[in-house]
Amino acid sequence: MLNTFKTTAGDSAQRDHPLWVDLLDPTADEIATVAAQCGIQVPSREALQEVESSSRLRSVGGVLYVSMPLAAQDAAAGFAPVPLGFILSPEVLVTLRYSDLHAFTPVRARIAADPRMSSAGVFVALIEGMVDFYADMLEGVSRSLSAISASAFGHATSPGGKRVTRDLRESLQVVGTAGDQVSRVRESLLGMQRLVGFVAEMAADWLAPELRTRLKTAQQDLSSLVEFEAQLSDKTQFLLDAILGFINTEQNEIFKVLTIVSVVGIPPTLIASMYGMNFHNMPELGWRWGYPYGLTLIALSILLPILWFKRRGWW
Repeated sequence: MLNTFKTTAGDSAQRDHPLWVDLLDPTADEIATVAAQCGIQVPSREALQEVESSSRLRSVGGVLYVSMPLAAQDAAAGFAPVPLGFILSPEVLVTLRYSDLHAFTPVRARIAADPRMSSAGVFVALIEGMVDFYADMLEGVSRSLSAISASAFGHATSPGGKRVTRDLRESLQVVGTAGDQVSRVRESLLGMQRLVGFVAEMAADWLAPELRTRLKTAQQDLSSLVEFEAQLSDKTQFLLDAILGFINTEQNEIFKVLTIVSVVGIPPTLIASMYGMNFHNMPELGWRWGYPYGLTLIALSILLPILWFKRRGWW
């Protein structure tokens, strides 16, 4: 999809020139059209997914080519990172993306309200929108982890049961999902942090003072988000270890009960099997009270281990 936004500033020639070209999962014809219209080379998706800094951050003839991974899941790529590319010059901004982003919609509205924005102004607005979006994502993950923490440690003093075990397993799944989201956000934040620093340095000659200030503020926000993400990563790992510990404790309780039951069942089984052999010269077979005697032995062989386990605090 190809979307073009033009400016109303300058003379008639400048007004005919696009201000922002947004390519969303573009076709080969759309890429060729933008390349010919803007006089730039539009990179492929494979080129945007390169992890080397020299591939993600480069300047060619005064035009900045920068890219970063997105904390989003694409239906076609599965769990592979979805790239986002920016091609920035003093005249035009070209965005190349393969996933819909919430940060782009408000910027379109801002251009409609203020069509005199520059290409750098659009770029800074997009960066600010993405910073806000990732901040909201981290805040949502933080709230989710806080709820899981209260729920998991609340179960530590509650009686065991199927519901507790089920809740712990559900909490484990939520924590795992949160950890995956945090790792994706971190990758995006680090990529955006390098991207913003590169643009602020390379475009310092033609960036307006206001835009340089806004980029500096975005850099500070990104640094704080990276620190916050590190805290969430530590909390995620802590909760993961804690929930696994609770699950192991529940499993140990089950194994302990089974062990006690098996130990308690051995003596009566031994007694019953011994008196069930029916040898001819067994004195107890002729006793009047032989049967009650055997039952008493079986009962005592059950009660004595139970009392011993109870005294040791194992029951």
